Amino acid sequence: MNKKPLIEVGWREEVLIPELTKHKIKAKVDTGARTSALHVTNLELIPRGTKTYAHFKIHPMQDSSTPAIKCVAKVLEQRKIRSSTGHASIRPVISLELKVGSETFETEVTLVNRDLMGFRMLLGRKALKGRFTVNVAKSFRTSKKLKKK
Repeated sequence: MNKKPLIEVGWREEVLIPELTKHKIKAKVDTGARTSALHVTNLELIPRGTKTYAHFKIHPMQDSSTPAIKCVAKVLEQRKIRSSTGHASIRPVISLELKVGSETFETEVTLVNRDLMGFRMLLGRKALKGRFTVNVAKSFRTSKKLKKK
């Protein structure tokens, strides 16, 4: 069996979410978090038939409320998530295609207001597993390979 070698990422990386924005989002690579999380505002869950859709805004630029990009995504489920401070909350989970360096993949992402946190996105273990190895002493190991389409 030829296993594909893992790509090295640093403790923070730039991520593209092509279906939502052309802007790169600074993400903290967090091996302590199981699921990835995306900072959103104006989150509204709207049922349509048997499905629920999340309507929200994303703010891809660090420390800025602009641009505010309106987005809609189908909610896969709502899941109880425990934050790093120990606080548990129910969050909607959506599936997104992420691009980190040369790697493009689909992963589950929870939607949450991360205004008080340092990063607009967390990349959790489920997104990292089988794709990346983390070098905690480095940052932005894949950014040069991250091209907008």
